[in-house]
Amino acid sequence: MEYLIEYGMFLAKVATLALAIIFILSALASAGNKQRKGGAKGYIKVTKLNEHIDEMLESLKKAVLDKHSLKQDHKEKKKQHKEEEKASKAKKKHSDGDSQEQKKRVYVLNFKGDIAAHAVGSLREEITAVLSLARDSDEVVLRLESPGGMVHAYGLASSQLMRIKDKKIPLTICVDKVAASGGYMMACLADRLIVAPFAIIGSIGVLVQLPNFHRLLKKNEIDYETISAGEFKTTLTTFGEITQKGRDKVKDDVEDMHSLFKQWVKDHRPSVDIDKISTGETWVGVKAKERYMVDELKTSDECIVAACDGADVYEVEFQHRKTMQDRMGSIFRSAIDSVSAVFLEKSNSRNYYS
Repeated sequence: MEYLIEYGMFLAKVATLALAIIFILSALASAGNKQRKGGAKGYIKVTKLNEHIDEMLESLKKAVLDKHSLKQDHKEKKKQHKEEEKASKAKKKHSDGDSQEQKKRVYVLNFKGDIAAHAVGSLREEITAVLSLARDSDEVVLRLESPGGMVHAYGLASSQLMRIKDKKIPLTICVDKVAASGGYMMACLADRLIVAPFAIIGSIGVLVQLPNFHRLLKKNEIDYETISAGEFKTTLTTFGEITQKGRDKVKDDVEDMHSLFKQWVKDHRPSVDIDKISTGETWVGVKAKERYMVDELKTSDECIVAACDGADVYEVEFQHRKTMQDRMGSIFRSAIDSVSAVFLEKSNSRNYYS
């Protein structure tokens, strides 16, 4: 009897704790919703990459150089700065105020795509911000990574890049890992397409796939009914019976979409032999270059460091405003990722492969 009483008290404590947690989470969710309704969607974060690279270089010099060498380096840098300032003043003096040549600006954007191209929400905000200030003499560099996904989502992402081209601002796209399918749909819009030697490029094809449980339902005498108007309102579905007519219709739609995809690539990269590269295959960067699918082989880091030599380079990122609810979710996900990383590291330490 005493055991049952103790067990009952334990259950009461657990229930009380659970209710308290639910109450706190509900309050946080409510506060988050209020904040989301009242606040802006987010803000633009700008980082001058020239300064970021200079800071890293200075840190390395302090750690590596002796005092004499460091002092000499600072003297040379000061002298160079004075000469640049003098040249800039002379240039201003001999030119009209209106026609004065301004230093080139390079705007760096990032796009990491998933199957639904969720990053397009941030991309459209970043492009809107950049286009409000960019000049014809400036440049946009997009660091792109995407294995592709939904046609309509990547169509929208590509349309956002078209806004840059319509403004006649040079667009450079850098791919370090992968730009396949919808990712390549975006990449081929570049005035200059730069990829790492082993980046995955291509997959110019269209795919539709879904499981069908009709026979399983029929075997278990479970009815599934769909009421629709229009001959092809439903074609392939998860639970309905697949007819040859529906299958043929989807096949025609896929072929039409593939033709549009091929034409899109051909229009923006006329140098490619579209029939040879539109088989759905992928190639690494070095092989893609042989097929004229890309322009240069190097990493985005090389491209950006080179740009810093003659231009002011700014990384532009749209930051979504995070509610308390979002922050708690991020902490929870980080904890799970950390545990998973430790588990994978221990698991892989016993396996030696590349």
